[in-house]
Amino acid sequence: MGSYAPASEQEAVAIVAEATGRSERLRLVGGGTKAGIGRPAQDESTLSAAVISGVTLYEPAEMVVSARAGTPLAEVQSLLAERGQMLPFEPMDHRGLMGSTGEPTFGAVAACNNSGPRRINAGAARDSLIGVRFVNGRGQAIKSGGRVMKNVTGLDLVKLMGGSWGTLGLLTEVTFKVLPVQERVSTLVFSGLDDARAIEALSAALGSPFELTGAAHLPAGLGEGTARTLMRLEGFSKSIDYRLGELSRLLKRYGQPEIVDGEACAALWRGVRDVEPLSQPREAAIWRISTAPVRGPALAAAVAAGRDARWYYDWGGGLIWLATSAEGDAGAETIREATRAHGGHATLVRAPDAVRAAVPVFEPLAEPLMKITAGIKAAQDPGGVFNPGRMYAGV
Repeated sequence: MGSYAPASEQEAVAIVAEATGRSERLRLVGGGTKAGIGRPAQDESTLSAAVISGVTLYEPAEMVVSARAGTPLAEVQSLLAERGQMLPFEPMDHRGLMGSTGEPTFGAVAACNNSGPRRINAGAARDSLIGVRFVNGRGQAIKSGGRVMKNVTGLDLVKLMGGSWGTLGLLTEVTFKVLPVQERVSTLVFSGLDDARAIEALSAALGSPFELTGAAHLPAGLGEGTARTLMRLEGFSKSIDYRLGELSRLLKRYGQPEIVDGEACAALWRGVRDVEPLSQPREAAIWRISTAPVRGPALAAAVAAGRDARWYYDWGGGLIWLATSAEGDAGAETIREATRAHGGHATLVRAPDAVRAAVPVFEPLAEPLMKITAGIKAAQDPGGVFNPGRMYAGV
């Protein structure tokens, strides 16, 4: 097995062209923090973007930043913070959940569509991604998008690469829109609500004009023990004071909330973002389930039936993080059947290699969608050299 770490896009082009010529399968990596996600590697060599590093453009007035794919995410975030700006979609740090080391990279944020609690307000990483450079499976350097948003005709390669998990090409540079850091961040914390009432409260708050940037529910038994329902507000301090008061009045039937500010508030949302309540024990399987928020409690109950399971909700109930015992294909299919019955889809984020090899890690696609997916893969990577089988067997 070889290991390649090109220092430039040009070097990456040469490496991929040679690998394609000899049908050498490549596993694409950045900082290695998500190594246990997806089906086990079916590759022969590793191609790392970690050395292709450095910020290439930052225009605070235009609120846009570009950096090469291997640039540490922390470096970009530090640069933005100096000018009072941030990545709007709050990317997750997978190291605690996956037990990995290394440094999260800027390109991996785009490749994995890495989006945290603020997605309900600011959209996903893909929504802020406006430009990419990548090397496709033909050994060609491709540029798509740029520094501004434009109307798109034909195939939008920028959005296509966002969330492609390295199956379509090696990202070498990405460009994101950024937003200003808000003057104040506060969280209302309601205690003691069961799942159904918590999602009801979150839905009422999200349907109000008071603009939540975070909406999560931690059931009883996680962390502090008492169930906590979290609603985050951001903005100017006077606006926050007004909205806190109005939300408290709107939701008074759910109890009197505690107001959390400062570092305690930030720590709450880091925990939600990085799945800290479920990261231990390490042998537990972790599922990421998406559904309509109003269906969340019933879906969680159905999936957890007969299992030793723990879970919590993000995105107002639309995202369920579930920890349960690692099960084989029969157990995984039972979870997926319950998910589909309630309207949703499930991704197995963490499990032993044997389990990930035996079950579909990502939600299986219907035949028409799989045909489209396979066609896109064939167009961008006709030799099938990039991350073979990582998302779907044979693709």
